[in-house]
Amino acid sequence: MNVQEYIESGIIESYVMGLASESERAEFERLCSEYPELVAARRKFEESLEGYASENAVTPPPEVKVKVLEAIGNTPSRKPASSIPPKITTMQVQKEQPVNEPASTPVLLRLVAAASVLLLVGMAYLYYQTKQENKDLADTNDRLKVSLDTTRNVLQHILDEQKDVVSNPNVTVVNMVGTQVAPKSSANIYWDSTSSNVYLVVKNMPKLPSDQQYQLWALIDSKPKDLGVFDATDQKMILKMKNTQKAQAFAITIEQKGGSPSPTLQKMQSIGKTLQSQ
Repeated sequence: MNVQEYIESGIIESYVMGLASESERAEFERLCSEYPELVAARRKFEESLEGYASENAVTPPPEVKVKVLEAIGNTPSRKPASSIPPKITTMQVQKEQPVNEPASTPVLLRLVAAASVLLLVGMAYLYYQTKQENKDLADTNDRLKVSLDTTRNVLQHILDEQKDVVSNPNVTVVNMVGTQVAPKSSANIYWDSTSSNVYLVVKNMPKLPSDQQYQLWALIDSKPKDLGVFDATDQKMILKMKNTQKAQAFAITIEQKGGSPSPTLQKMQSIGKTLQSQ
């Protein structure tokens, strides 16, 4: 059995997204026990779906971490009003005077009253701070919940879109294999010639420098047609490319970031022929 051809047939994508038939699932699970590379390819595809969701998640504001740590006691909280301890010390000094001295009693009462007022002010301040921090924490929880719901919706939309593409009976799968320049490069084209829709699944493309991108081409009567650019980070995701109703072959080249009006043939990475070429 040629494991690489089996992987490139699209069975992994169909299995993970629940599109494979019972017989296909049973065969795939049986072969996974014999070929570790099938298990590795399946895990890589699953991780790419999770990675895409993470990249599109909404990042919480930086102050969220501080608020959460303060709420659970991992960072020092604000101290009460610093004027309370000196008053308490003053009360202790007054207690050292003789209790039977009449002149000290009014002073002591005034100090007790002042200390009581300061204590109440301090308690009110702490209550306000605690209430405000609880409100901030509740707001943070709401933002995190919205972020999580958004991420789930994005991922569900992607999965639904991929299921529609893979299960469409009008879609033809074109396996793109590596060239002599890049023998390990590979991809799949999901092409609906009736609607002209072209979808690309990058299976193995090395990461490029930041000033370069991959570019997809349709070869029509030996003339190239630009179908758009993409990055190596888009691997295992179904990418909607530019439409084309005709194509004898599809090819991928390396171009400068943003694409090129004509392909750099010496940097062709992958190519696949269609039924129109026969």
